[in-house]
Amino acid sequence: MEKNTIWFYILIICVLGLAEAQAEETPSNIYVNTVAKDIISLEIKSRQHVEYGHQIPYEKQDGDKIKKSGINTLLYRDRKHIGYLIGKDKDILFTLDKLAGKSLDISPITKPENWTIISTDDQNYLQIKSVHPSSIHRKSKPTDFGRTGQWKFDAPVDHFIYLKLSHPLQIGHHYSLLPVNSDLKPMEFTWNPSKQRSEAVHVSHLGYRPDDPAKVAFLSCWMGDGGGLSYSEVVKFHVLDNSSHESVFDGTVKLSKAADDKTEDAYKRNYNGTDVYIMDFSDLDKPGTYRIYVENIGCSYSFRIQEDVWQDAFKVSAKGFYHQRSGIPLEQPYTDFDRPRPFHPDDGLTVHTSTAPLMNTGNGLNKNDSNFGNLVKGKTDEVVENAWGGYMDAGDWDRRIQHLVVTRHLLDLARLFPDYFHKLSLNIPESGNDLPDVIDEGLFNLDCYRRMQTPDGGIRGGIESTEHPKVGEASWQESLTVMAYAPGVWSSYLYAATAARAAKLLEKRKPELSQTYLESAIRAMEWAEKELPKLEEEPPHDVRDARNLAAAELWQITNDEKWHELFLDTTAFKGPGVETFVWQEHEQREAAWVYSNTENTDPDIKKNCTNALIKEADQRVEQCYKIGFRWTKYPWAPTGYGVLSAPDGVGLVRAHILTGDDKYLKAAVLSCQTGTGANPINICYTTGLGYRQPQHPLHIDSRITHQSPPPGITVLGPIDTKNKNQEWARMLVDKFCYPPVKKWPTIEAYWDVFWYPIICEFTVQTPMARNAYVWGYLAARQER
Repeated sequence: MEKNTIWFYILIICVLGLAEAQAEETPSNIYVNTVAKDIISLEIKSRQHVEYGHQIPYEKQDGDKIKKSGINTLLYRDRKHIGYLIGKDKDILFTLDKLAGKSLDISPITKPENWTIISTDDQNYLQIKSVHPSSIHRKSKPTDFGRTGQWKFDAPVDHFIYLKLSHPLQIGHHYSLLPVNSDLKPMEFTWNPSKQRSEAVHVSHLGYRPDDPAKVAFLSCWMGDGGGLSYSEVVKFHVLDNSSHESVFDGTVKLSKAADDKTEDAYKRNYNGTDVYIMDFSDLDKPGTYRIYVENIGCSYSFRIQEDVWQDAFKVSAKGFYHQRSGIPLEQPYTDFDRPRPFHPDDGLTVHTSTAPLMNTGNGLNKNDSNFGNLVKGKTDEVVENAWGGYMDAGDWDRRIQHLVVTRHLLDLARLFPDYFHKLSLNIPESGNDLPDVIDEGLFNLDCYRRMQTPDGGIRGGIESTEHPKVGEASWQESLTVMAYAPGVWSSYLYAATAARAAKLLEKRKPELSQTYLESAIRAMEWAEKELPKLEEEPPHDVRDARNLAAAELWQITNDEKWHELFLDTTAFKGPGVETFVWQEHEQREAAWVYSNTENTDPDIKKNCTNALIKEADQRVEQCYKIGFRWTKYPWAPTGYGVLSAPDGVGLVRAHILTGDDKYLKAAVLSCQTGTGANPINICYTTGLGYRQPQHPLHIDSRITHQSPPPGITVLGPIDTKNKNQEWARMLVDKFCYPPVKKWPTIEAYWDVFWYPIICEFTVQTPMARNAYVWGYLAARQER
């Protein structure tokens, strides 16, 4: 940089007085922080944004051309694709997205000679010198996708720039960053790391209960093409009170997982791309609002230590189920999210029956079928009456029997902590009646399948359209044919199990309603028992597992010995040492849990069930401490699909219930940290929670209506970068990402772009149900 240019910037700085970098992001699109005392990090937010398509009345013009592409109807005007015609009458035009704003030329920013660091009071950077960074590193990622054509996408891009300095910064000294050959403005800051947030310091945004047995934060930084940072010097950390700024806890940063330690799971992988360090302040139990300060680096986001942190998180998570309800409007006073009633017969919806049970389709247990193949082939003209309700699966509108996991989890929480959940309001339409809200929420889902029960007792596997939603159509505008699956043994067994659980829970609260669910459960079970021998082929083990679970639940409520005998005949736990899950053989952890909580059982089988649950929990504990960020999973489970956004803690809290051993409680709390903000992106993966949260989950209704996504959605989150599923979406990200996707560590491989389903989508049964169950337990556990 020429001297006259330096002095020009100095003059501008002195005259205008640029804003000092603060502890939280400023309105500027650049956030200045440090990840080491000699590395400045610039988080440059894109100045571009996506202007989403609008629904407008279609007014035909001369020369308009309409073309079909699969289920979508494309409109061309003046030989240019301008949008999609939607609705049953094709009288609405959904316009294409547009990318607005000016992009940043990143090339000059990555060259050390285009940056000068000066200071008025640090001898190493005096204004008479021309000091450049010794090196610059970068990572860049798309932050949204705009669909600008049928298969054309554009994206705003955020950049993270790391300036490696020749001399460390000095606390309390004033610095200016002077860029040239770019349209970036000069930046000025006083380095005070005890008050400035660093992207390298990660902590849960939810906070902790005072009696949580684990309270931790993490230190890590992956600099893109600069690789990982190693903090080899002994580093001290402090927990600072946000009010007084005084330290209330002091500790030493310790290595949690080295970057070259590839033992995080059975695949001999390391998912971090850098050394990960842990800071343990578990002994701090004084309520307050705090931040972590790592000496000579910076601070974390603020967090609370309060009694209600898990309760607040649970309420948001449970509200996510309300937001996924089908067949009712979403409206005040229950939510700020506004959505008309979708998929209700009173609005003219017709649901046809299909001859295909869910288990015979790709959305069920048939791996040889597509998602919709057998369902559509089996369409009939028969109409299914009163087919509405349930939870929409994710970004599309289907309701399937697998979603009853949510109901079973919510009912189990109500059983475990009746007093706590009786008092807890979720602000749903049923609030104020004589049932706890968690029960009402679970029953709303269950009743969808009860309404469709056939006269002879069979349970349909759900309600499904003939394809994924058309581009531009919201849930209440569905123009595709809608069908209900045929009754099937698998869906009937799963329903019978869930309805029996509801009956047991309601036995003393509402005996008449309990009897309604019990009679429905028995009819479904007896129908399935009659139909099971008629199957032409041996069904997958999932059917046997569902049958076993239903038998366990019915035995618990009826004391009818025939159900006990069926359970004993179909259980995997006839001998000791059997695991709850064996790939392609059985998955009976839920049945084991039920039987372990049932009286009048076979003592040996019950012991085997309990021991299997504890064995699995021990495995999760072991796995937790092998992983740098302390999330946990089944060692052979793929990393992705919710593993990082809602780690596997259900078995841990159940082992804590069975044994009272706090090692399980500690591991459960630890397992929640990554999904709630203690990760390198510093994001909480559930909407409505945390300082950063998903902005663009694959939630079609919010996208089309230009609303923020409703609270309570836990996205699937980061995906293993070796995973080649949905390669088309990965290729889209690669166009805007640097380094290439395959070089990113899995823990950071989250692209908040809407159009990447295995990352941005979600399902109610997991990860949403898993978070709700674990957070609900952590909130209510003092009642036991």
